[in-house]
Amino acid sequence: MPTTTELDEPRFRDALRRLPGRVWIISLGMLVNQVGNFLPVFIVLYLTQRGYSAGAAGLVLGVSGVGKVLGNAIGGYLADAVGRRWTIVLSAVTTSALTATVPYVGPYAVLVAVVGLIGITSQVYRPAAAAVLVDAVATKRTRMAAFGVFRFAQNVGAALGGVIGGVLAATSYVELFLGNAAACLLFGVVIAVLLREPPRVRADATTEEAGSYRQALRDRVLVRFLLMTLVAEFVYIQSNVGLPLHVSDVGLNARDFGLLIGLNGLLVLALELPTTAFVSRFRPEYVLAIGNLLTGLGLALTGLTNGMAVLAVTVFIWTTGEMLYSSVAMAYLGGLTPPGLAGRYQGAYGVAYTIGAGAGPLLGGALYTTTPWALWLAVATAALLATHLSLPRRNY
Repeated sequence: MPTTTELDEPRFRDALRRLPGRVWIISLGMLVNQVGNFLPVFIVLYLTQRGYSAGAAGLVLGVSGVGKVLGNAIGGYLADAVGRRWTIVLSAVTTSALTATVPYVGPYAVLVAVVGLIGITSQVYRPAAAAVLVDAVATKRTRMAAFGVFRFAQNVGAALGGVIGGVLAATSYVELFLGNAAACLLFGVVIAVLLREPPRVRADATTEEAGSYRQALRDRVLVRFLLMTLVAEFVYIQSNVGLPLHVSDVGLNARDFGLLIGLNGLLVLALELPTTAFVSRFRPEYVLAIGNLLTGLGLALTGLTNGMAVLAVTVFIWTTGEMLYSSVAMAYLGGLTPPGLAGRYQGAYGVAYTIGAGAGPLLGGALYTTTPWALWLAVATAALLATHLSLPRRNY
């Protein structure tokens, strides 16, 4: 139930109207960046078209995944050390320059190195962007509104980017990657010109470790949240691993899988912001728990289905869980953050998220190869663990 303090907060609709300009600027930048974020989606197709094996393409993805983990950690440090604005600009400009070279790189080893560096630079901005929102708002409901707008911009950008990227890839991969580079550069320009850095807020601690990741990881609530994030991402990523494998095994095709993923995207675009408004009145730990439970339930039930109609029902269930979880997670983390550590907290979250997203396909694929039921049982078990980790511990 909502507390008295929460009831005193503005309604979600009013919170949206009163959001500071920085929220809209960073969300606009995210929209631009996501529209042109083609490389992660099309790099495997590009490599296989160039004649590289699936294993070689997988190695590139693996190196990129490691780079993303490092990028979040570095970005969290830079966001607190040098500021949000210039961390984002540095990330955007370096990613733009590196991405523009991809279609012109010849040797495979150099290509692996370049894509690995892009993995780092393309993630450096993320903790800083989230920290801008943490800086900009002070109450639970306004945080929910700010991150709701941020997520909506990401989702719209990703939807548009998939369509535009498909058209460009069919024409020329050179145009695809140069378009990606242009979008990154435009993102940097938007932030450099429009975003103003808030007054620097430093950590309260006076030791040499003040403002460090070590200090952040002393927060037991944060550590519990990070563990939950890692496990929850393993569960969710099976929508891109276990689901397509199951679709193929029951005699459906790539078009059918595309329709299911399209249903997920439509539901998120249409319903996530209203969902955020609805759940903003409740305690976030319980919303996270229900979100994790529904995500795991929907995906685990995939193993019991063999037709499009029933699969569509399971997609609806796990998409509902995704919307509940996503609408709360980053805003909840913002509420945990002490002064001077917003970048580190968001960087640690990014590390946990990318580890889960990177390990999930490897573990999920291995379990499905052993026996599909091993994967669905692991999904159900992991979802229960994530649900438990979401719940408040003692007086948290």
